[in-house]
Amino acid sequence: MDITRRQGLMALTALAAPAGLASPAFAQGAAASRAETLRQVTGNAVNTLDPTMPGSTREAFGISMNVYDRLVAFGRKQVDGNWVFDHTVIRGELAERFEVAADGLKITLHLRGNAKWHDGTPVTAEDVKWSLDRAVSAKSLAGPQFTTGSLSKPEQFRIAGPGVIEVLLDKPDRLALSNLAVPYAIMINSKLAKQNATAEDPWAQTWLQNNTAASGAYKVETYRPGVQVTLTRNEDWKNGVDGVLPFFKRVILQTVPEAATRANLIERGDADLSIDLQASDITTLESRAKVKVASIPQTNGFTHISFNTQVAPFDNVKVRQAIAAALPYDSMFKAALFGRGRPLFGGSFSGQPATADFPQPLPLKQDVERAKALLAEAGLANGFSTPFAFSAGQAATAEPLAALVQEALAKIGVKVEIQKMPDAQFNTLVAEKKINFYTDAGTAWLPATYYFFYLYFTRDQRWNFASWNNPRIVELSNAARFETDQAAYDAACREMIGILAEQVPLLMLWQPNMDAVMGPAIQNFTYQFYRQVDFRDLKRA
Repeated sequence: MDITRRQGLMALTALAAPAGLASPAFAQGAAASRAETLRQVTGNAVNTLDPTMPGSTREAFGISMNVYDRLVAFGRKQVDGNWVFDHTVIRGELAERFEVAADGLKITLHLRGNAKWHDGTPVTAEDVKWSLDRAVSAKSLAGPQFTTGSLSKPEQFRIAGPGVIEVLLDKPDRLALSNLAVPYAIMINSKLAKQNATAEDPWAQTWLQNNTAASGAYKVETYRPGVQVTLTRNEDWKNGVDGVLPFFKRVILQTVPEAATRANLIERGDADLSIDLQASDITTLESRAKVKVASIPQTNGFTHISFNTQVAPFDNVKVRQAIAAALPYDSMFKAALFGRGRPLFGGSFSGQPATADFPQPLPLKQDVERAKALLAEAGLANGFSTPFAFSAGQAATAEPLAALVQEALAKIGVKVEIQKMPDAQFNTLVAEKKINFYTDAGTAWLPATYYFFYLYFTRDQRWNFASWNNPRIVELSNAARFETDQAAYDAACREMIGILAEQVPLLMLWQPNMDAVMGPAIQNFTYQFYRQVDFRDLKRA
């Protein structure tokens, strides 16, 4: 939801007010001390309290993860001194424990006996059954995601006794359990939701966009769509690690559109945290050393340059290989991100990689003479002309990248017209497969190699950026999904990576850092797979 200019000015006025004044934003927080209140500023907005609704923003996902419980959650680990989520470790959240059958066809989840909804009523297996049925039945974002774990119909969810739920599978899908931890897998107080459902809206989707029926660590105290959300700690929450309550009693998430203003608020101490500042601002802030920055590569995301592989000349693999060889990857990385991220170019393998991890650096490097030779082999020795598009919302990074693409391809005879498009137009045209050469970004909920290939390189759907149709990739990804032998799974993944590196339907460029800029006293920031803030982990020194 867009924030108006007047709302933006009100937000800035509220944030700039001294902590003790009854500002519009923080008067409600007077009961909680400054030390116990976390203030986050964001350039985007929370546009719904139900993360399964189409069009939900990432900020809505973040709020949801703190307000709603899932049955299970991912663990976390330290990498280079920073906390990051660990998708290989799954622990109970609303479920106290779970078991996966030896044949992988049944997951049994045991609910915590003392779990309660925010209204104080007990969480029951009937509530969980209704929530899972809703995920696969309602028209929402949850259904398509759940199908990636072979969860598609209500009959797969069975109440097996008081507080016990069984999830039944036809095949041992590698990602069935993981899908119960994604932001869409919210567990809902079904009795409360049903009271606000209608015959036309049996899953209470309209009501839940502006209200909650949750059991999570925080309750929504106030919600002003596109402006501010205020959360208060749920003192009865029992579902965290070792049953420990979050440190912060109150959390205020406020939309402040201007990145420079957000940076200034953090540096002054008027706000505690922001995760969407410009790379140039972060470099300046670091040099003044008044804030703390956690810079963590987005391990489940990537920036790319894509070709429409179904349209000439990009249906010719030699044309794609020529462009891949012409580009100045290191210069693009520095110009777009100031080097703040993990390169996905410069890999050294030929054929297949040594590991099955993905994304990993692919063997992309600049070789202008090879690029010219490949174009000649493609029958285009004199080059060709093409637009190259990006969305206005990504201009800060995409504009310098596009300029370097234009300059580099001119050296091999390819004339590039740069097209900067409004976000809505760009996203619509990408979804309709009407842009043939462009840069964009993607983020997979679950950073498993098979999942990346299934999501981004198969089927005629929105996230197959390059419209790639490689029968061997389809065969391998479908087989890997249900493969229980780790060695066979790894072999399939290495083969898929090798085919991608050779065929280059798109060019994996880098994983940008998620830069969390914080006050010096904020601790325990964790990079989560949905790229938002988990308030439950944070503390103030």
